[in-house]
Amino acid sequence: MQFTAKQISEFIDGTIEGDENVKVSELSKIENGKTGSLCFLSNPKYENYLYLTNASVVIVGKDFVPSQPVNSTLIRVADPYSAFSVLLDRYNEAVNQSNAQVGIEQPCFIHPTAKIGKKVFIGAFTYVSENVEIGDGSRISAQVFIGADSILGDNCNIFPGVKIYNRSVLGNNVVIHSNTVIGSDGFGFAPQADGTYSKIAQIGNVVIEDDVEIGANTAVDRATMGSTFIRKGVKLDNLIQIAHNVDVGEHSVVAAQTGISGSSKVGEKSVIGGQVGIAGHLSLAKGTQIGAQAGINFNTTEENKQWHGSPAQPLRDWMRASVIFKQLPSVEKRIASLESKIKELNLIIEQNSTIPK
Repeated sequence: MQFTAKQISEFIDGTIEGDENVKVSELSKIENGKTGSLCFLSNPKYENYLYLTNASVVIVGKDFVPSQPVNSTLIRVADPYSAFSVLLDRYNEAVNQSNAQVGIEQPCFIHPTAKIGKKVFIGAFTYVSENVEIGDGSRISAQVFIGADSILGDNCNIFPGVKIYNRSVLGNNVVIHSNTVIGSDGFGFAPQADGTYSKIAQIGNVVIEDDVEIGANTAVDRATMGSTFIRKGVKLDNLIQIAHNVDVGEHSVVAAQTGISGSSKVGEKSVIGGQVGIAGHLSLAKGTQIGAQAGINFNTTEENKQWHGSPAQPLRDWMRASVIFKQLPSVEKRIASLESKIKELNLIIEQNSTIPK
């Protein structure tokens, strides 16, 4: 597939500087640009590559001012990164459409009560249980398990090895990457008098709303009762643990190796970094931002606030230390002031000791 710079500019509402008829046939990073490729410049750290690249077309910001001559045709847009992501989406859609498969590969098992929509693909060795519903245009790859009474919406893309337990509900345009488990039992055990633990039945389910993407090797546990919710537009990375009855708010993003404990609620449009730990039964405000490796064991009520840090200490020591930690800036100033006064006193003492009696 080839596109001219003019066609590309129309896709992303850009303006052209250079040859509008130059053609591109592939996308690339700016440091790897070559003739016939399209790339973008968003991060100033990569500006030097703009003057070295052989890329035919480069997307840049409207206000970008080059410091050296540029050989590539430029397309100016408001946000180069977003514009390039639009082109990546279009390219991906075109490739998927050209390689689209429809039908049911063999061997696989589809229960007679299952309802399969139009233009659906189901890969080999997949198991579709009783009363499952799969919406139009969905793609179920090889070796997927879909438990009884589960519902998948339209245009879902389920990658190889995904396991979807009974009564899970997926909306439209849901993407789940390989080896993720949806609806596994929540971690519920009741301590007994003899020191053992009795399992608490997990009779709820998982509800994943529209436009959610979940990475590989992530686990989303079913609710003890009711539902675990992954709301509309949420993006989950690889290797994440979402516990029973958690509610992840709309358009939130969660990075790898994060764990969210049972019954906690994450406000919409929150951003959670990698290796974050969130304790159970908490509520995080809308737009909460949590830095990598932070530990959260309290509710947050202020919207769009950033949180960082996780000192690993015994509870009582940590509680005392956290109070002192908040006072460290003022304590530092007081210490600096006292040190200055001590130096002045020492100077006075030295001067007085040298005065003849």
